Amino acid sequence: MILFPAIDLKEGKAVRLLQGRMEDSTIYAENPVEVAKEFENQGAEYLHMVDLNGAFSGKPMNDETIRRIVRSVSMKIQVGGGIRTMERITELLELGVERVILGTIAVKNPELVAEAARRYGKRVIVGIDAKDGLVAVQGWAEATEMQAVDLGKAMKAVGIESVVFTDISRDGMLQGPNIESTVQMAQETGLSVIASGGISTLDDLRKLQVEALRGVTIEGAITGKALYSGAFTLREALEAAGGKASDEKLKFVAQGKATKKN
Repeated sequence: MILFPAIDLKEGKAVRLLQGRMEDSTIYAENPVEVAKEFENQGAEYLHMVDLNGAFSGKPMNDETIRRIVRSVSMKIQVGGGIRTMERITELLELGVERVILGTIAVKNPELVAEAARRYGKRVIVGIDAKDGLVAVQGWAEATEMQAVDLGKAMKAVGIESVVFTDISRDGMLQGPNIESTVQMAQETGLSVIASGGISTLDDLRKLQVEALRGVTIEGAITGKALYSGAFTLREALEAAGGKASDEKLKFVAQGKATKKN
């Protein structure tokens, strides 16, 4: 299971929001490039970034910071936030970003998502953000009546293979991820799912890893606030997500769960 340390960008700074509210932001670093370099120094091979200004306004405002980070590290970087045109998708991929994450347009313009998937394949993934099982868009500011799992099925049908699934109510709260909904998204849609929102302990990562070992298509997990607040180190998180130090124990736990279910 891949661990994605997260950098959320607001006006060129690394911040974290509380439940997706722009007015509830905490600045963690004036220079996100240094944060990215430190993540790489600690062993991260992947990085998750969100242009928060873009997510809320639909207009990119952090491209210079994204460009500097791409040029400064060798990590594979996925970027989301306000990506709503084919031109913008192409622009980011040509900038050196490994994958783009489409959010609002998955609801507003699924035909564009389908075209992007045809053109760029696995380099295009979708972010599904939900509260109480219902999808939210426009930087989480606008609620819809669409079930998150239904959107996942629709995205699978147009060629998307991976999604970032976020339970908004857990994001930034350090209350643990919604593992049940994450597993449901994977099992009912056939998508590869990256869990996001609420990861607060190493046990949260281990629980997701156990589900992955059971065969649930959980590709990875995103963590931000827990890292910045010192709940655990990135090295510890990478070990927990990868199961490197306790692989046999995790397999044992997974087998035990399967036995109980049988």
